[in-house]
Amino acid sequence: MLSAPPSSSSALRDAQSPDPADLLAPLLAPLRDLRGVGPALSAPLARLIGGERVIDLLFHLPNAYAARPLIRRLADAPPGLGATLVLRLIGRFAPESPARGGARRVWRLLTADETGAEIDLVFFAEPRWIAHPPGTELYVCGTPERRGGRMVLIHPESLSAAEAGPPPAMAVQWPLAAPIGRGHLLRLMPQALGRLRELAEWHDAALLRREGWPGFAAALRALQTPAPEQETARVRARQRLGYDEMLAHQVALALIRGRAQARTGRALVADGSLRAALRARFGHSLTQAQERAAADIAADMTAPRRMLRLLQGDVGSGKTLVAALAMLHAVEAGGQAALMAPTDVLARQHHKTLSQLFPLPVGLLTGSQRGEARREIAEHLADGRLRLVVGTHALFQDRIVFQDLALAVIDEQHRFGVAQRLRLSGKGTHCDMLVMTATPIPRSLLLTRWGEMAVSVLNERPAGRLPITTTLHPIAAMARVEEALARALAQGGRIYWVCPLVAESETSDLAAAEARAAALRERFGEIVALAHGQMAPELRNAALAGFAEGSKRILVATTVIEVGVDVPEANVMVIEQAERFGLAQLHQLRGRVGRGEARSYCLLLHNPALGQTARRRLAFLRDTQDGFAIADADFDLRGGGDALGTRQAGDLGFRLADAADTGMLGMARSDATLLLQRDPALTGPRGRAIRQLLRLFDRRAAMATLAAG
Repeated sequence: MLSAPPSSSSALRDAQSPDPADLLAPLLAPLRDLRGVGPALSAPLARLIGGERVIDLLFHLPNAYAARPLIRRLADAPPGLGATLVLRLIGRFAPESPARGGARRVWRLLTADETGAEIDLVFFAEPRWIAHPPGTELYVCGTPERRGGRMVLIHPESLSAAEAGPPPAMAVQWPLAAPIGRGHLLRLMPQALGRLRELAEWHDAALLRREGWPGFAAALRALQTPAPEQETARVRARQRLGYDEMLAHQVALALIRGRAQARTGRALVADGSLRAALRARFGHSLTQAQERAAADIAADMTAPRRMLRLLQGDVGSGKTLVAALAMLHAVEAGGQAALMAPTDVLARQHHKTLSQLFPLPVGLLTGSQRGEARREIAEHLADGRLRLVVGTHALFQDRIVFQDLALAVIDEQHRFGVAQRLRLSGKGTHCDMLVMTATPIPRSLLLTRWGEMAVSVLNERPAGRLPITTTLHPIAAMARVEEALARALAQGGRIYWVCPLVAESETSDLAAAEARAAALRERFGEIVALAHGQMAPELRNAALAGFAEGSKRILVATTVIEVGVDVPEANVMVIEQAERFGLAQLHQLRGRVGRGEARSYCLLLHNPALGQTARRRLAFLRDTQDGFAIADADFDLRGGGDALGTRQAGDLGFRLADAADTGMLGMARSDATLLLQRDPALTGPRGRAIRQLLRLFDRRAAMATLAAG
C-alpha cells in the first residue's frame, strides 16, 4: 500500500504556479502569451485543444499527414493535391473588388514557373510578401486550380522567399473546429515548439532503448513538424507521448489513493438492528451477489482501516439497497452517512427510495434548496440530530458541517472528480468511502483504473425482473412504430422516447426533442410530456412527476432520464437516432424500463445507411443484456476515453494515449507503483522529473497531494 509522502518545501513550490526561471514556465504559460492570440481567439482555441496552456497546443496532435512535393513546373503539380511551388514574382495587381461586388478586397500576385507558365496568387487580405520586387523567387504552398482559363492559387497556406529555405516537405492536418482554421495552427505551432527545452528524462534509459523512443521534446517535434521519411519515427514518438500520459495518470491516481488509504480508519461496530428493520421493510430476499457485497462492505467498515470500495452493478441490480445497508451500519455505530448524487433528479429519486426503506428520517440537500429548509438541514447535520442525508454537490460545500460523518457514498462516481469525492469524505474523521457505478467497468480497466480499490460486483438481476425485448427499426418505419406505441398505451403502458438533440440545428438532420414531442402530441394528444436539460428545473421536474404519477403517458426526453428516473409502470423505450449513442449509454437508457411486472420493449430507431461499427454496436445491444459484456464491447469499439461516462478530473479521457492499449496501461501502472515504493515523496532524480511530468499533464490533485504531505 502506498503512503502519503512527507511534506517538503519543494512539493509546495511545485504545486504552485511555475517559477519564471523554471524550464516548464514557457510551456505552462497561457495561450495569450503567443503572438496573435487575443481575447477573441483564446477561448475557442482552448476549447479546441482541451486546455488553456501553450503545452496544450503542442498536445493537439495532427490527425493526418501528406507529403508535399517540391514542384518547379506547374504542369507537374498533382491535380487537386497540395504542393510547394517554386515561382518567380512577375508583378502585383492593385487591390480590386470581387467581380460579384461586395466589400471584400482582392489582392493578386502574378507569378510564373521556370517555363514561363503563369499562375495568379489570390488573397482576400493583404499578403505579407506583397512588397517583394519583381523577379523574387518564392516558395508557395497550396493547391493550384484552373478558373476562367487561368491557373490560380487562392490564399496560399504559406509564402516565403526562396532564400529563406524550403518549407516542410510534409503537410500537417490537425483536428479543427470553427472559428479555428488550419492557418491559425500553422502560425501558432512554431511559436509553441520554440518554447520547448530539453527536460530531465522521467523514463528509465533501458525502456527508451528497448522501445526506440525519442526524448519528450524530440517526440513533439517529430509529430508537429515531420519529414516524409520519418513515418517510423512518428509512430514511436506517438507511443512515447501516449505512455507519458498514461504514466502521469497512473502516478497521479496512486498518489491520491495513497493519501486516502494512509488515513487511519476506525472500527464501526454495529448491532444490525436498523439493517434488520430495513430488510423487513424491503420484503424480498437479496440476491446472492447483493448478500456478498453487503458482507464485504460490513467487514470493511468493522475493520480498523479506512474503507475504499467500488460497488459496480448492472442496471437494476440493486446497488441502492446494498448502499442503504452500509449507511445504516454507520448509523448503528453512532455515526452519520451521506449519499451524494450528480444531479438534482437523481438525488431526489434516492431520497424518495431511502425514505421508504429507512426506519429513520432522511434529509435532502441540493443546490436548488434555499432559505429555511436548507438552514434546518445544515443545523441538524452539524448537531447530529440528522443521521442520514442525500444530496448533490451541495454536501461538500464549506458551510456544511457534519457532527460525525462515518460513511460517504458516491453514486454515479464517474460524474465526480477525484478531488470532489475526497472533499465529501473529508467532512468526516476517518470516513469510509463507498463509490457506486451503474456503468459496468470493462474488465481490462479494473486493474489499471481501479487497481488500488476493493471491488464488489453485482452481476445478478433481482428475482422477477423480466428480460427486455430489443428491436431495430429504420427511421422510415416511423408509422409502424407509432402503431406499436398505440397498442402499448391501450394495454396501460408508459413510454419513454429519447432524442439526442434539444432543438433543430442547421448543420444536423437529427430530430429534436421539441419537434418530436410536438409530432407525438398531434397523434396522441396531451398525454405527451417533454423533459430536457435546457428547461427550467421546475418545468422539467413537473414533466417527470407527471410521467411518474401517470397523468402523462409518453415522456419525450434527452438523456436527462439516463439516471435517476424510476417509473416501474414504464415498459417501452424508444431511442431515436440510436447509432449516435455509445453502447454503454444505450444500455443505461434501456435500463429505465423492465422495472415492473409487464413485459418491456426497447425500440432502436436508426438511419438506413449505417456504418459497420454502428451496425455492430446496435446488433450487439439487441442480442445481449449483460452490462459487463456490453462494457467490454463498448471499450473495444470506441476506446476508453468515454468508457466511464462523462470525462471529469481524475477519470480516463486521454488525449495522446490509446486507452484500449491495456498492455501499455498495465505497464504504466506497474511502473508507477514501483516508482512510488522506491521514492514516495518523488524527491530523487527520477522523482523530480516525474513532478515535471505531472505538471505538464495538469495533474493538479496529485501535485496538491504532494504539497499537503
